[in-house]
Amino acid sequence: MSYHAPLIIDIAGCQLNKADKKRLKHPLVGGLILFARNWESREQLTELCASIKKIRADLLICVDHEGGRVQRFKTDGFTHLPPMRALGELWRQDGQGNEGEGAMRATAAATACGYVLGAELRACGVDLSFTPVLDLDYGASSVIGDRAFDADARVVSLLAKSLMHGLLQSGMANCGKHFPGHGHVTADSHTDMPVDTRSLAAILQDDAAPYRWLANSLASVMPAHVVYPAVDDRPAGFSSKWLNGILRGQLGFTGAIFSDDLSMAGARVIHGQPVSTTQAALAALNAGCDLVLLCNQSLGDGAEIDALIEGLTKAQYRGQWEPLEASQARRLALFPTKRATSWDALMVQPAYMQALDLLP
Repeated sequence: MSYHAPLIIDIAGCQLNKADKKRLKHPLVGGLILFARNWESREQLTELCASIKKIRADLLICVDHEGGRVQRFKTDGFTHLPPMRALGELWRQDGQGNEGEGAMRATAAATACGYVLGAELRACGVDLSFTPVLDLDYGASSVIGDRAFDADARVVSLLAKSLMHGLLQSGMANCGKHFPGHGHVTADSHTDMPVDTRSLAAILQDDAAPYRWLANSLASVMPAHVVYPAVDDRPAGFSSKWLNGILRGQLGFTGAIFSDDLSMAGARVIHGQPVSTTQAALAALNAGCDLVLLCNQSLGDGAEIDALIEGLTKAQYRGQWEPLEASQARRLALFPTKRATSWDALMVQPAYMQALDLLP
């Protein structure tokens, strides 16, 4: 078993610089997340991914590429994917005298979205997209909004499963987010600390239901930087009660758990006290996360990334954190399951062309 590498970091530009290469070689770094600033063209993205794999083939290349307003690559041939709400709306557009037709069209469209999304990314060398969003659309959260499929957990679950089937057809794994649910709070965890005061029973009945129904289909899960005080005064991503007790123990999830971005405001306060990035990473890992993300910190001198790598290394030597073989196995299980189709071959592939026709 290879060494557990829990850190997912970012890079500054469209090519690797000397500092990027040094960080990516560190044994605690297990992958990186790409952003729009890392994009110029398909050719450049493909070359960038190849250069990353040349450093270490076991680095997981990730991106937030959901469709709608959260889609990092939108030009040079990439399909503009619809927001997930469009699939929920399609579900509810039943044909006259043919009950259920809208639902069936929506699930077919969701599978098509997943296939197009995964196949296009994989053709350029990207391993994993953090999708699908499993949050419910209560109309309260502006940061979630049309990223959610629907307000009904049953509709969300079936559309997400259909999208995940399309991802699987392309060879890509999946990541359900944001456990146990971000849709009920108005605050944005990028800038604030959202608090959801509902009971555990209410959350399990509604928001967390997709995680129960999809536990055997989800490859990975990303918890929310939201506090649910009825269960724990820590945000879910730092709570063993939520991750080990409920997600794994009660709901039966066995895949990888990613922290959400540790640079977000919702990740920088625990028990009402501000914490450093290293303290946040240790809290997430010790609560049950297998992998921790630190985003948008490579710009400038990248001091925050270097401090996290150094801090986590020291913490390991001091016994404050234990690398787990199980966590490494779960990370490795997120890599693509088959060889990617090249872009030119994909463009004339019948399954891909059929999927494009099915998009809403």
